[in-house]
Amino acid sequence: MFETRINIDPEVMHGMPIIKGARVSVDVILRSLASGMEMEEIEEEYEIGKEDILASI
Repeated sequence: MFETRINIDPEVMHGMPIIKGARVSVDVILRSLASGMEMEEIEEEYEIGKEDILASI
């Protein structure tokens, strides 16, 4: 699942892992979860799917 949802490209956001097509970093997703945000909130906030969040974990 990781390979289809996460992109690592040195030319995009300094090579940080991001959600493909969203330019949201995996770090932002993990920090959001750590701060107590629910998956549904993250999906709405960053316009990504549950599968993207699970791939980030």
